[in-house]
Amino acid sequence: MILACQAISKAYGDVEILKNVSFHIEERDKLAVVGINGAGKTTLLRIILGELTPDNGTVVRARDITVGYLSQHQDISFQNTVYGEMELAKHYLVEMEQKLRSLEAEMKHSQGEELEKILESYNRLSTRYDRENGYAYESEIAGVLKGLGFSKSDYDRDINSLSGGQKMRIALGRLLLSRPDVILLDEPTNHLDMNSIRWLEGFLSGYQGAVIVVSHDRYFIDRVSNQILELEHGTSKLYRGNYSFYREQHEKQRQDEMKAYLNQQAEIKHEEDVIRKLKSFNREKSIKRAESREKLLDKVERIDKPLQLNDKMRLTLTPVTESGEDVLFAEHLKKSFGDNLLFQELGLDIKRGEHVALIGGNGTGKTTLLKILSRRIPKDEGTVTLGARVRMGYFDQENQDLDPEKTLFDEMSDTFPDMTNTRIRNVLAAFLFTGDKVFMKIKELSGGERGRLSLAKLMLSPANLLLLDEPTNHLDIQSKEILEDAIRDYTGTVLYVSHDRYFINQTATRILDLRHKVLTSIPGNYDDYEENREKLFRLQNEDNPYADTTRAETDSGFSIVSTEAYEQETSGGGRESYLQRKEAYARQRKQASDLRKLEKQIASAEEELEAIDKEMNLPENGTNAALLTELTERQQKLEEQLLAWYEELESFGED
Repeated sequence: MILACQAISKAYGDVEILKNVSFHIEERDKLAVVGINGAGKTTLLRIILGELTPDNGTVVRARDITVGYLSQHQDISFQNTVYGEMELAKHYLVEMEQKLRSLEAEMKHSQGEELEKILESYNRLSTRYDRENGYAYESEIAGVLKGLGFSKSDYDRDINSLSGGQKMRIALGRLLLSRPDVILLDEPTNHLDMNSIRWLEGFLSGYQGAVIVVSHDRYFIDRVSNQILELEHGTSKLYRGNYSFYREQHEKQRQDEMKAYLNQQAEIKHEEDVIRKLKSFNREKSIKRAESREKLLDKVERIDKPLQLNDKMRLTLTPVTESGEDVLFAEHLKKSFGDNLLFQELGLDIKRGEHVALIGGNGTGKTTLLKILSRRIPKDEGTVTLGARVRMGYFDQENQDLDPEKTLFDEMSDTFPDMTNTRIRNVLAAFLFTGDKVFMKIKELSGGERGRLSLAKLMLSPANLLLLDEPTNHLDIQSKEILEDAIRDYTGTVLYVSHDRYFINQTATRILDLRHKVLTSIPGNYDDYEENREKLFRLQNEDNPYADTTRAETDSGFSIVSTEAYEQETSGGGRESYLQRKEAYARQRKQASDLRKLEKQIASAEEELEAIDKEMNLPENGTNAALLTELTERQQKLEEQLLAWYEELESFGED
């Protein structure tokens, strides 16, 4: 056990946020804390960190463990460069390296007993430096920066010139590089794109220390965690497994609890009926028997009705009319803003009943494409055709369908006059609007709250084609699951943009990947996409010049393409286009060959460095100054060469 919470309780005024919360973690455990907004997740992290004092209970840490924390909101105004700030996390290695160089200089001018003392100090420090991965800390920094979306050109940038999201990534990178025994992360994926999130998943899964994470990203939790701590109405429950295991067990437990409650209620009702009947006989013996049974019934320990959060929060999407088989067809679409060409010769074909997720990196044009398809902005070229009987509903983050002067309740009741007040309140509650909040004016809501209200309206619309732009933004896990159930059961057609991979996994029947100005269609959900995208991209023969123009990031930073997308983009390209692509393909093959050669050189150098380290640490070599000096010089040359090769390797991943 490296950290434990024992009977932690915390209240704010009359509201008890945490009640006797207890759990412990071992080394390398990955614990995810889940619960609705306001359940006390961040409060628990701050208590563990020591920023808050619990009203009752204690936090126990093993001796000498270090704890690192990334909060959702923190002041990040470092007077440093991007690389310099990362290097600060490894300052102790920099100091050790400087000390080693100093000892090496002293060796050259020492002899006898003095030299032996220097060599002894050098060997101890060198062993520790090696154990702390000192010879590779620069490549570790480069790897973390690349994983978080920074290129070499960003290394010398002033941190204060970065965006808020980039600063948060710097704070995350610095924390990861410091490698504390326990990492506390509060919504770490908020400022990361999908590539960076995938990288972070891999980093944390292999992390030697323990991790406690609060996140609404269920796919992330699923990939990283081996334990789930659920906070609900102040109480806690621990599940030993990932998020999928937790959700399955949680639902089963709910059903078992409800079954036990209903069975007891039936038994109580039966006993009450018997008592009532005995009393109705109005005879002394029957009344005594009734009273005796009443006493026994009073002693029964009543089971509380389980909290069924979704009992009154289920959304049913039912299209008023069914569309034709062909719902949405587009071809030869082109869109640019000034010199920024987002895409061209883009085409898609969506059929009735499909639930299609549109994914891609930031700035690739996903939202723009959705707005073109919904006719909110003009296209530069191409055509968009809606099928027969298609009624479109659109959701975006601008909330242009809301009257700021109306209350939430009036907005819903005016839009849906046939809906009962109870139904309106239930729908609003499903999107986190409860109590007196339903009578607030829309202009008083935050941007996220207005987005949730627009989504609630759309879910009740008669549309049979829904276009949704980031529908799960600002929703907690409970509300996301309600929306997932509604879309999964929806018989109409859905096209949506989302970064929520768990949501995509639960709702998508097909994925469109918008990358490098073209679309690639991949059947199935997000798991299918992860499993098959590279395989589909490599369908073409290696020597086939008609390689697809949809480039996919590989582990080495390369891009491969599929024949289908190639045919889409080159339908009128002619011989000139063919020759250009053939030449590009030849360059790509040479680059791949150069990469393989470079990786072999790096592997060989790393092996040689390991051999040198072992030789330097042999006891019989401890007093051989000449040999140690020779080994040190070889080591320095290899490290310099290796750094150059690492930099060259970095360049392969740059577009």
